[in-house]
Amino acid sequence: MGFIEVNQEHCTQCGICADVCPTRVLVMSSNGPEAIGSEVCIACGHCVAVCPQKALDHEKAPLAKQMALTEFPVLSAQEAQVFLRSRRSIRKYKERSVPHEQLLQLIEIVRFAPTASNSQGVSYIIIENKECIEKLIEVVIEWMESQISVHWSFLLHVKAYREDKKDTIFRGAPHIILATADKGFPRGRENTVFSLAYLELYATTLGLGSCWAGLFEMCAFSGYKPLLELLKIPAGKEITGTVMVGYPQYKYQRLVDRNPLDVNWM
Repeated sequence: MGFIEVNQEHCTQCGICADVCPTRVLVMSSNGPEAIGSEVCIACGHCVAVCPQKALDHEKAPLAKQMALTEFPVLSAQEAQVFLRSRRSIRKYKERSVPHEQLLQLIEIVRFAPTASNSQGVSYIIIENKECIEKLIEVVIEWMESQISVHWSFLLHVKAYREDKKDTIFRGAPHIILATADKGFPRGRENTVFSLAYLELYATTLGLGSCWAGLFEMCAFSGYKPLLELLKIPAGKEITGTVMVGYPQYKYQRLVDRNPLDVNWM
């Protein structure tokens, strides 16, 4: 198969595929759509996905791997609003572990999140081992102790851990999911934020809760060597995001309001 293949028997030369191509790789000719400059194609799959006749195939976005979308939108506006608002940052978890298969189901959704120019480039580490999580907490606390002169707020977390063994780093979550990308990878953090936002939203459908591990991220982003060595992060990689995952200990009964919308029109 060529880079982009057109089934001439099915193609009606409507031009939609060329019209939606973000990098103008597809152009319309007298014979229908033609691919030019394949090196700038970002493999978004728009051309294959939008064709009403299933007349296009793409070696980087094969028709055989695309799922038919029979109805759009798939949720009503009301359903979508309730779904989005029902996500909460969970900071109290049951001690029960999430089955391995369910964690894989959860992490599978992240690869479908939008990324800058379809660059993707994010990999994930799922930490299931309780002993490893406890070691990570200890390392982060040690880092925070070294930073108290700069960040006075760290003192509260350090005291909670040292005096009461209270975990304010991972909040008792049984699992931690780390995102990593190559050092210097453009938009690595932004791609991670989109991907883990997908994970957080999807988690609710599996009966799971999640929360961004901000204190852990501060330590990781500082390049704290003991932390990176404990996780065996390769020299060419860096942590770009972290979330905690588990079964929520409590069920929230209401949707919380937020500040009034602040918008200007131009």
